[in-house]
Amino acid sequence: MRLPLKSPLVAAWLFVAAFLIMVMVCVGGITRLTQSGLSITEWKPIAGAMPPASDRAWIAEFDNYKKIPQFKQINPNMRLEQFKGIYWWEWAHRNLGRLLGAVYLIGFVAFLLLSEIPSRLIWRCSVLVALCGCQGLVGWLMVASGLSTRVTVAPEMLATHLAMALLLLVGTVWTGAEALEGQARGRGAPGDWRVAASGLLLLVVFQCLLGALVAGNQAGLVYNDWPLMNGHFFPYVDWAKGIGYSFLHDQGLVQFVHRMNAYILLIYATTFAVILVRKANDDGIKTLATVLAVLIWVQATLGIATLVSVVAFGFALVHQLLAVSLVVLATTVLWKVVRAERVFR
Repeated sequence: MRLPLKSPLVAAWLFVAAFLIMVMVCVGGITRLTQSGLSITEWKPIAGAMPPASDRAWIAEFDNYKKIPQFKQINPNMRLEQFKGIYWWEWAHRNLGRLLGAVYLIGFVAFLLLSEIPSRLIWRCSVLVALCGCQGLVGWLMVASGLSTRVTVAPEMLATHLAMALLLLVGTVWTGAEALEGQARGRGAPGDWRVAASGLLLLVVFQCLLGALVAGNQAGLVYNDWPLMNGHFFPYVDWAKGIGYSFLHDQGLVQFVHRMNAYILLIYATTFAVILVRKANDDGIKTLATVLAVLIWVQATLGIATLVSVVAFGFALVHQLLAVSLVVLATTVLWKVVRAERVFR
């Protein structure tokens, strides 16, 4: 059977998966904000899908939680009913992961058997399925980093977990667009435009990962003034453990780098949009780039509000939701630029 050149069904499958990733990232944010991520101390990929079904089972889960440093140092007075509150968020996050894995694997196998996946996309879809499986393992390693000596997960593991999610999201959105539109017919935009759009996407993703380091170090709870940091441009940094350690773990330095990259991103995205609007003949690309630049300014404003409010739950959650949305939008802009046909002057 001849394979199709494009497939709206495969595109729909991948876009559903991309939406689930966005939901999962947001639920992961709630899990972090409510300090729920360490409430389930075991990794049971299959059996763990079912929550405790009896009082005895709930007590056993709570007893496991009592063994870790977070309970002993942060929540020693927590009661069973309070534990259930944080347990359900982590359980929901893990089950979303299971659902996402099922969507990828079942969809891939089904469309492969139906000969619905364009031949040039089969290997890409198989890589996405494998990445989704690896993400589950990385998620457990992240949780495990907070079960023995720490009261939270290691910031670098949180950033790695988010990096895997964003890589999967970018690959899924891109492949979905390829499945929907088919193979490119022209040579696309000039190389300098491709480089510029790629740089914009990389800056957006890098800013998200810096945000993960800020969250993992609880760096939003310090230096809550803006534009200075306790009246200074550069915060105090303890360099005793080395530059690498400070970059990953020093609250002041982590927040400073996040701020500086935000300024770079604002200037870059605004300049990119202004020049593209002048040079491009495609109204769709113009609109996407403009919307992206405007939303990055909105995101920066939300970041400041999150900071000065000392990480108010609502601001922090919307800030994370918009961040992952910007990744999708920046990916779409890059894809449109790469696929553009004689639309640049």
